Amino acid sequence: MLRARRYPFAASVELTDLQSETHLQERAIDLSLYGCGVVASKPFSAGTRVRIRITHGGGNFAALGRVIYATADGEMGIAFTRVEQVHQIILEKWISEQRERVRI
Repeated sequence: MLRARRYPFAASVELTDLQSETHLQERAIDLSLYGCGVVASKPFSAGTRVRIRITHGGGNFAALGRVIYATADGEMGIAFTRVEQVHQIILEKWISEQRERVRI
């Protein structure tokens, strides 16, 4: 599995279970080039394939992903499995901004 540094990141997240079409409106807590952490009131179980949309600072990022883990206290780890180029650019911009914040 690829590893990348996770940066603290607060943003609105919309998750959709690709099988059941269940929607969740939640909050991102961290972000990396390969995934993100999400706090959810009713997290999806590990293995669930999802469509994810993150809204932050006037930008929108969308990808397909998979829930890698879900904890009893509502935290989920999402791995991005398919990211279109236009959204990859947005993701890399956000990561760069977070990297700069950490250096300050």
